[in-house]
Amino acid sequence: MLTLDCVKYYYYQDLYEFDLQVEPGSIVALMGPSGAGKSTLFSLVAGFIEPQSGTIEANGIALVGLPPHRRPCAMLFQEHNLFAHLTVEENIGLGLHPNLRLTEQEKEQVRYAAHQVGVDAMLDRLPEQLSGGQRQRVALARCFVQQHPIWLLDEPFSALDPILREEMLTLVKELANERNITVVMVTHHISDARAIATHFTFMSQGKVELTEDIEKLTVNHPYQPLSKFVRAGG
Repeated sequence: MLTLDCVKYYYYQDLYEFDLQVEPGSIVALMGPSGAGKSTLFSLVAGFIEPQSGTIEANGIALVGLPPHRRPCAMLFQEHNLFAHLTVEENIGLGLHPNLRLTEQEKEQVRYAAHQVGVDAMLDRLPEQLSGGQRQRVALARCFVQQHPIWLLDEPFSALDPILREEMLTLVKELANERNITVVMVTHHISDARAIATHFTFMSQGKVELTEDIEKLTVNHPYQPLSKFVRAGG
């Protein structure tokens, strides 16, 4: 379980207050308007920033104070953040070791991750030789190879066309279910949330307002700010 309990973070005059519980193996769509605090919540969980008070735990282990590389989280961003001078194989391998000194077993892990996301025939290519969707697959493989039990996905597929976005969401769902990964994914599209998530969380003005089963997510949701926010289309 991923738990944020009475977490407070101050940014200049803004106060963010987070209380959230994410069950193991669930996929949570994190929704809310720009400035609601979604990226701040991700940064707190990942360890890029630290709260002024409160606790963050994953499977009963306190995360506050741990550096990012010691936290059980892999992150995937809208910008794939691949290194242009490294091959697909090397970019994926960075998920295991920054110095790319991999054992033969670890190289096999990289090849398997590439196979899982469908880029195993492109291991020698550079990012400039790939399409946008292929680059996101490589970034997903780097996320997948890290063996972390929690994935934080910050609008990773929003720039893709609807068909490709649906394909990538299906792939994430399959990989997460296969390995019992807990996923928290920022999205602005109700269609994306309903395609992949088991639950949704709505945020507004720096707070978690509600968390419910994904079946209750509709444009006519009784929670008024959510009803005004969610978009039905891709």
